[in-house]
Amino acid sequence: MDPARVSTGIGGLDAAIDGLRIGDNVVWHCEDLDDFARMLEPYVAGARRERRRLVYVRFADHLPLVGGDDVQVHRLDPAEGFEPFAIAVHDLVEETGREAFYVFDSLAALLEAWHSDLLLTSFFKVTCPFLYELDTVAYFPLLRDEVSAATVAGIRETTQVLFDLQVVGDETYVHPLKVDGRSSATMFFPHLIAGERAIPVTSSAASARLAATRGRMRRRPDHWTRLVDDAFDALDGSIAEQRDAHALLADALLGRDDGRMAGLARRHLSLDDLLVVATRLVGTGHIGGKAVGMLTARAILADDIDGRFVDHLEPHDSFHLGADVFYHYLVSNGWWGHRLAQSHPGTFLSAGATLHELMPTGRFPASVREQLLDMLGHFGQAPIIVRSSSLLEDNFGNAFAGKYDSFFLTNQGAPEERLEALLDAVRAVYASAMSEEALRYRLSRNLAEVDEQMAILIQRVSGDHHGQLFFPHAAGVANSSNLYTWDATVDAEAGMLRLVFGLGTRAVDRTTSDHARIVALADPLNARMFDPEDLSAFSQRRVDVLDLAAGRQAAVPLADLAATDVGADWSLFTSPDTAVLRRLGERDRERGRPTSGRAAPVVADFRGLLGETAFPALMRDALATLAAAYDYPVDVEFTVNMTSAGEPRIGIVQCRPLQTRGPGQSVAIPEVADDSGVLFAAPGEFMGGNVNLPIDWVVMVRATPYLGLGSPQRHGVARLVGEVNRRLKDDSFLLLGPGRWGTTTESLGVPVRFAEINHAAALVEATDAAGNFRPELSYGSHFFQDLVETGIFYAAVFDDRPGVTFHPALVAARENALLELVPDADPHLAAVVHVARFDDLELYSDVVSQRVLCARRSCLR
Repeated sequence: MDPARVSTGIGGLDAAIDGLRIGDNVVWHCEDLDDFARMLEPYVAGARRERRRLVYVRFADHLPLVGGDDVQVHRLDPAEGFEPFAIAVHDLVEETGREAFYVFDSLAALLEAWHSDLLLTSFFKVTCPFLYELDTVAYFPLLRDEVSAATVAGIRETTQVLFDLQVVGDETYVHPLKVDGRSSATMFFPHLIAGERAIPVTSSAASARLAATRGRMRRRPDHWTRLVDDAFDALDGSIAEQRDAHALLADALLGRDDGRMAGLARRHLSLDDLLVVATRLVGTGHIGGKAVGMLTARAILADDIDGRFVDHLEPHDSFHLGADVFYHYLVSNGWWGHRLAQSHPGTFLSAGATLHELMPTGRFPASVREQLLDMLGHFGQAPIIVRSSSLLEDNFGNAFAGKYDSFFLTNQGAPEERLEALLDAVRAVYASAMSEEALRYRLSRNLAEVDEQMAILIQRVSGDHHGQLFFPHAAGVANSSNLYTWDATVDAEAGMLRLVFGLGTRAVDRTTSDHARIVALADPLNARMFDPEDLSAFSQRRVDVLDLAAGRQAAVPLADLAATDVGADWSLFTSPDTAVLRRLGERDRERGRPTSGRAAPVVADFRGLLGETAFPALMRDALATLAAAYDYPVDVEFTVNMTSAGEPRIGIVQCRPLQTRGPGQSVAIPEVADDSGVLFAAPGEFMGGNVNLPIDWVVMVRATPYLGLGSPQRHGVARLVGEVNRRLKDDSFLLLGPGRWGTTTESLGVPVRFAEINHAAALVEATDAAGNFRPELSYGSHFFQDLVETGIFYAAVFDDRPGVTFHPALVAARENALLELVPDADPHLAAVVHVARFDDLELYSDVVSQRVLCARRSCLR
């Protein structure tokens, strides 16, 4: 017998299809498993006669399909998720080796676990080619009433052999629908199986009688559609039926009830809430952490027992691209092998880099494109935002702040143009899941082996048209717990805001020379962290908007908007900058110029919004309510739009647990006996609570030589700092340098990515007048969320302020160990990056006294 040929165990059927082949995946589309057993038994018997290795992949709750001491049974759990299950099957097949004979449980069990025909098809597409590659033969039962015609079509596309199996009374009919690489005049007729014979049913009359036994053809909806329809029916059913429907929908949309965030969402999102989400789901699968957090926070506030927020919450208009589409995108574009490589520690980053390059180039299935086009019809030409919402994002312990991308779309032009822009944005979000920074973050949080899928949250942008520009009146970031206080009088439990005019991107990014308004909700008008004379220097100058005419996000000077009717009183957001106006008047008098008639410059201090509206009280109460429900501090992103009656409408666009550490026990700051041993000392302007921290190394970027570098060299400094960060990961080291760290604008500071400083014990930003480098106290930004979550102490050193001591020469005077740590570093950069070893340097901070000190112990008493 030809070694490439394999028997079905029924001689007549072998003859009808010219036998099975090594490598065949054989799918039996049948009514039930009893019918499948009729075909399985002769296959197993034939395999035993030929002394084949029999492997049974068991993952369903139905009775076992095959048994015996000669059968290797492997129990797998699809409830762990598509990726873990698919990888487990791959690893099993790889370990088993070549020419094994497989039996799989009913594929319908995967639908029960995943609620997704899309994932079932994807599983088949990644598993069958590998079985084929290893010269196996595999039998799969596919129950007729459990899958849609589209799913059968997707499986048919992949499998080598597809049989339709029909049992009528005592008669068994096998209808070959696909037999790859084989054909004959009667192969694709139904065949009556009579013992060892397979008799083709060729007459029209007999074929018609057989077809009539099956009844009227009906288009069966997919598993997800049936689940949602049943949930709608449950609304009119018993409490128990509603509870069961809620549990099923929550499993499918929110994730299994095995996590703190999923449990919180289940308690606050009703069956009605979940059905609204289900009707706005493109594809299938979980909606991801960002969407879950946003919906849960809104539900918590809407259900407030005193009804404090219901009239002040702006409704949202959201759709969700299910996480299953992410996997299907990988599989259908032929990239699953790279995803598999990511499951191995040695290739986690390199495979991710390959996927990062490939992700923007893929194609989406027609069904997804059609659903997204329908969604765009709903939005019309209103601006939308395409936001990452991965499974792990915004969860307890893992914020992923700023690790994944989101994109504003002006959504202008013809429908097909808008669809392509949307698909490009989705591709870019998918690619961001494979960025080096995101992957290193997962490694640092021990999440490399945890199932991570990317869902997408698509929302109508909050705001209004102002001519050709679109933006909200205000937006920002709010923290319920302000543990990193800058003033001993600040009530940490009242929370804080980082507030900007226009789009909220300026509140979360450290990319420009602007400054958000920092608001302590205990005393909203208190701006004592800045000298009044410096308020304009530390205020917002440019506004992020959507330019509808240009079709892009833009930054416009705040002063240019002063004449624009924004539908609200400008005094809510800006005030005359009296300090600047006075200085200009003094200069005019010195030059003999007229001092009257000059238009007063304005500063974005939000004095009216904070002092004359209910906004700060609403935010304080909302944050306290959310923190109580979460039983944890929260970090919230929000928008503010004023009504014609002057009332604030607050949009909650994101809510996540705020990873913090408490201030800890008070630390006694020692007295300084010798100033020469002080690296820096300052009153306030630090975050990280009370610390007494030994410092083994100081990694200092020297301001003067850094200022002399061009843009490429400054980025080279950032990469070099990242390499030092990796080399010193097991030591306690302090990073010190000019201006803002983590900015993407190298003229403002050091453009490191967070993964390049994540092992530091402390980060210190310092001023440098020559280069106009200044720190920014970016409380609430993504960069600072990373610092807080990682437990990195932060201090800002303004050496031009009273009470501040700063001696960088203490570091510069010590031997530079850069080339010892990084031998292949550019020697020219040794003049810029100075790495000094210390054996007696100590960092102290005390929240109560608002003092921070870093000095050699030998110089203290």
